[in-house]
Amino acid sequence: MLLVTSGAIGIGSARLGFTSKPKTIPAKQAAAAVGQGLLMEIYEKFFSEQGKVVAQILLTRGDLVDRQRYLNAKNALETLLSYGVIPIVNENDTVAVDELKIGDNDTLAANITALIGADLLVILSDVDGLYTADPRVDCDARRLDVIYEITPQVEELAGSVGSAFGTGGMQTKLAAAKIATKSGAFMAIANGSRGGVLAEVLAGRCPGTLFLPQNPLACRKLWLAFNPPVCGSVSVDQGAKGALLERGKSLLPSGIVSCEGDFLSGDLVSILGPDGQEFARGLVNYEARELAKIIGLQTSQIEAALGRRGYFEAIHRDNLVLL
Repeated sequence: MLLVTSGAIGIGSARLGFTSKPKTIPAKQAAAAVGQGLLMEIYEKFFSEQGKVVAQILLTRGDLVDRQRYLNAKNALETLLSYGVIPIVNENDTVAVDELKIGDNDTLAANITALIGADLLVILSDVDGLYTADPRVDCDARRLDVIYEITPQVEELAGSVGSAFGTGGMQTKLAAAKIATKSGAFMAIANGSRGGVLAEVLAGRCPGTLFLPQNPLACRKLWLAFNPPVCGSVSVDQGAKGALLERGKSLLPSGIVSCEGDFLSGDLVSILGPDGQEFARGLVNYEARELAKIIGLQTSQIEAALGRRGYFEAIHRDNLVLL
């Protein structure tokens, strides 16, 4: 078992005597620094009463974006679990600024699920699951017990429930479900105030919404799909889209029709089809300025256009993931 928690800033704010949630980054960092120790003290007390050892794990987005740090975190967590320790994971709000923040614990929990290859992610919320409409204003709203696939129609339901579910809301939970199910895990959304809710979920009687796992991506492809920041996009023609989707090919410059963004070689970019919809992501071999010079060219023409041979592939198949 592994637990993803929040609460450090809230507890720290109370201890520091703040009458409202701090608004500046330094104040939030100070509150987190005070609150994190108090939060762990609470977990240590209750888990030790059950004979369990806990460990504190603090992460930032940088730990998930950088491949080596990602693997280091994976190794540390798996070692703790092998010792029977319960890792208590939180975002490191003391040092995280906007560009380093994961942002919400739904996403953090889903990334951890993928990182350690967990079988099940349970998100305890203040709602009973995903509904066809906002149950507080629509008496005909119906809870969806099982989601077999996250379709655009399912995503629209998350947008319709409004923002009253709290920070993150149902949209971040669906984003988390995409990551968790693509890692091969089940995911449940249930009401955390319901007594015995975890026991019900683990017994196979989910009192909320259960998302079923999809065909899992390989570990590196999973990291590629959901962790590095997207720095730009390339649009491809129908032939190139078919080659990527159906024949497992690399993306060649000849199949690209345009590129957007100020990306560098090795950055992650979105791959858009003729309809403008993203269907893949990959690590690009050229910076944006160079790629713009070879769009639509055959591989034999690259050297003349750039003054050097360069790569045959704009994005190699090994560095590309289909979404």
